[in-house]
Amino acid sequence: MTFFYEYLMFLGQVVTLVIGFIVVISFLASLNKGGGSGAQGHLQVQKLNEHMRDLRFTMERTLLNPDQAKKQHKLELKAEKARGKITAKQQAKKTVDVTAANTAATSGATSDQDLNPEAVGGNKEPDLQDGRENSSAEGRVKSEEVESRTFVIHFDGDVAATAVEHLRIEITAVLTMATQNDEVVVCIESPGGMVHSYGLAASQMMRIRSAGIPLTAVVDRVAASGGYLMAAVANKIVAAPFAVIGSIGVVAQVPNVHRLLKKNDVDVEVLTAGKYKRTLTLLGENTDEGREKFRQELEDVHALFQEFVIENRPDLDLDAVATGEAWYGTRALELHLIDELATSDEYIGQQCGEQDVFGVTWVETKKPLERLLDKANAALDRVNHMLEFVRK
Repeated sequence: MTFFYEYLMFLGQVVTLVIGFIVVISFLASLNKGGGSGAQGHLQVQKLNEHMRDLRFTMERTLLNPDQAKKQHKLELKAEKARGKITAKQQAKKTVDVTAANTAATSGATSDQDLNPEAVGGNKEPDLQDGRENSSAEGRVKSEEVESRTFVIHFDGDVAATAVEHLRIEITAVLTMATQNDEVVVCIESPGGMVHSYGLAASQMMRIRSAGIPLTAVVDRVAASGGYLMAAVANKIVAAPFAVIGSIGVVAQVPNVHRLLKKNDVDVEVLTAGKYKRTLTLLGENTDEGREKFRQELEDVHALFQEFVIENRPDLDLDAVATGEAWYGTRALELHLIDELATSDEYIGQQCGEQDVFGVTWVETKKPLERLLDKANAALDRVNHMLEFVRK
């Protein structure tokens, strides 16, 4: 009996040390995040077509003999020249069409001035107007002369959606160059998290749609809750067959140790100004009125979630999917939660075969201690996800 008692005491000490270590690491990580808004870094842009080409060349050098490789290379050069000629013809035709349109617009403006002599005199407003029209026409020409491209951004989300700090920079960079002829692909991996953080991430993606640029969300493993809130912004959602999709719901958990403190004669005073300043509390005594108000707040957030999703995906049957459940990709396609089944590699590979594809990543420069804290925080997030899964 003494052995079991000593073992339990030892186990309690170990658990206490582990909890203390986790609290310290979490505190340091929070301090690191709090001061990381001004972190230095650089934008990295990689042409993914070249990466795909390097993979193919490596396979060819291994599998083909020199004669076969030479013949294959000649065929590829011939095909590339043919594509270049077709593109050049298309660009020449576009330039001719736009030039003709500009000439017609200029002739029309000149005729108007001939009919209205007053416009040639002291009133310069028509000339300024023509300048604005010509300027906008030049902008359209520039947009049309650029070939279609695809920009790829990756979002790997945790509970606090800390990756949104990189996402906002990457989207801003893409919007400086992207036109309505291009496409932006955001690869989302996230089980969800804080409402306000994922709301900001979704709002960042909305900037792409507001600019009239086609937006595609690609999911390989999971886009649930806040992750799906982001994906719903896209014009098209592509997911792997076994990716976890959906979980349109809201959950909140607040532990309460009031009875334990009361049992040990520990008093806690919770002072508030405002009837609902504090609905549920960790240390104080919770009331039925507070619980009911907290439920109402959860329902309101859930309603906002549903309104946002149905605004961006009007064909969705909310009554069937807004239950908090999550589905695998094949089932999600049947429920119209997604539009297509494919992995990110497959989708981006197809784009590489049709046009230039660029991966855009913000790389943050971090000190060794910061990298250690990030790893510890990531480990804590994984533990939290495991505990959530066990509870469910």
